Amino acid sequence: MSRSVKKGPYIDAKLMRKVEMANAQNKREPIKTWARACTIVPEFVGHTFMVHNGRTFLKCYVTEDMVGHRLGEFS
Repeated sequence: MSRSVKKGPYIDAKLMRKVEMANAQNKREPIKTWARACTIVPEFVGHTFMVHNGRTFLKCYVTEDMVGHRLGEFS
């Protein structure tokens, strides 16, 4: 079952702040996260995330084709 259209996609607020700070400072370092349920939005394109898969962190470089999917799908 998908999320309600009224609520919109789930985006982790803490992760969004980290991406906005990286964009403001023009940094492209990997961002470590445990938020596998977070939906990938266009602001994430071009960033590398270290997504936790339950045991280790896996690098995931976000491209335009990934928008709309979840971070956990690629870890």
